[in-house]
Amino acid sequence: MNTLTITPASTMQTQMLQDMTQMRAVADAPVLPAAHANMGESTPSAATPSFSHIMSASLHRVDGYEHTAQVRQNAIDMGKSDDLAGAMIASQQASLSFSALVQVRNKVASGINDLMSMSI
Repeated sequence: MNTLTITPASTMQTQMLQDMTQMRAVADAPVLPAAHANMGESTPSAATPSFSHIMSASLHRVDGYEHTAQVRQNAIDMGKSDDLAGAMIASQQASLSFSALVQVRNKVASGINDLMSMSI
């Protein structure tokens, strides 16, 4: 039987913690005034990854979890695999990672709304 490998929950948690640590480092970095910002710079610094890069990587990782869960579920449905526990774990992993991503999105949207409602 052909079985796919799935990342253990502890590895997923470690990766998510590393991503959140990177996001916190980017958020805590000092903000330069507009006059001092280098507008011609199109590539992000290697020392501090950009928020969009981190979010893009997270989106791709969540998509990978969703795809793995779908492949495992299809294998169970077609009778090609009998690893029901692995399929359920993959499904829960995909669900949890998606929920975490939605929570981050909601926090970002809330922050943007707060900025938009500030008076100058």
